[in-house]
Amino acid sequence: MLNDIRYLVLEDGTVYEGYKLGAEGESSGEIVFNTSMTGIQEIITDNSYTDQIITFSYPLVGSAGFNTEDSESLLPTAKGVVVREAVEHPSNFRSQENLDAFLKKYGIVGISGVDTRSITRRIRSTGVMKAMITDSADHEDTVRSLESFELPRDQVERVSTRTPYISTGRGHRVALIDFGKKENIVRSLNQRGCDVTVMPHDSTSEEIMQLKPDGVMLSNGPGNPEDVGAAVETIKSLIGRVPLFGICLGHQLIALAGGASSYKMKFGHRGGNQPVKNLAANKIEITSQNHGYAIVEDSLKDTDFEVTHIAINDGSIEGIRHKTEPVFSVQYHPEAAAGPHDSSYLFDEFMDLMTTEGGRQNV
Repeated sequence: MLNDIRYLVLEDGTVYEGYKLGAEGESSGEIVFNTSMTGIQEIITDNSYTDQIITFSYPLVGSAGFNTEDSESLLPTAKGVVVREAVEHPSNFRSQENLDAFLKKYGIVGISGVDTRSITRRIRSTGVMKAMITDSADHEDTVRSLESFELPRDQVERVSTRTPYISTGRGHRVALIDFGKKENIVRSLNQRGCDVTVMPHDSTSEEIMQLKPDGVMLSNGPGNPEDVGAAVETIKSLIGRVPLFGICLGHQLIALAGGASSYKMKFGHRGGNQPVKNLAANKIEITSQNHGYAIVEDSLKDTDFEVTHIAINDGSIEGIRHKTEPVFSVQYHPEAAAGPHDSSYLFDEFMDLMTTEGGRQNV
């Protein structure tokens, strides 16, 4: 029917015609693609996708359905979802609703019936760009709207917790700085017995150290690391006082605190099948990733950090370690959710650091 038609309009004027999916209305954001075949609920609820429209390159999306347990945040902040085919009748004993119902519940606009692999090829060729999912057939007007549309720069502030809270354990005390954390980071720490206090993104080093933590974890999150300047200053004052472990945005912020710089990638790494080389172990890990920024390799040369992991596909930096202090970070997601668990050992390395180095704050 004519009123079921919906359009995806890209900044460069490319138009894809498809069908309505999810919430009513229209939505603008930065369009990106994810190559994962599974873990759709975890991907959509990852707050690193704040203000982004997610294109799934795999053609059949939502076959496992959605439930109340697998979300990585309480309130998804993605701007849209683009699929080739949305499964109407999921086949999984844990499923409680399908993709369309899930998107409607959280007010996320979607579109189905489009060639997502064509979109993926276009993004790989031209880079990420602004896009709009809309019911309007006036595509010229939509393109004009996109030309004047400014991408927000306050994503971390919007997704971070506003007040500290505790996820109780009986082991090491960990302060988790929430830049848009995935819930599986907390679960991974709790599984190792950690007592986790989740802190707002703008917590000061004094507020963090008042907790007398054995270690500080810096979470993933959305946006440009250079927009979180206050966190960089906080990290500078924490280095040498307590073990630090950074993931994704947390990794980038540690690098910036060490004097390195970042850059926006052409189309980023998003998917659960990204190969990374562990330089010390001379091994390849298959990793889960979701990032659009990376660290400039040359900018690390005169810092106290060394590269520990690199991406096989493009050689970009995937991990660093301080040369003398108990500080390390990775660009990918060792907590997976969704994705392979090859890199879960990094949480164990963090545990070891807290055991051997965690008393520094009392010195």
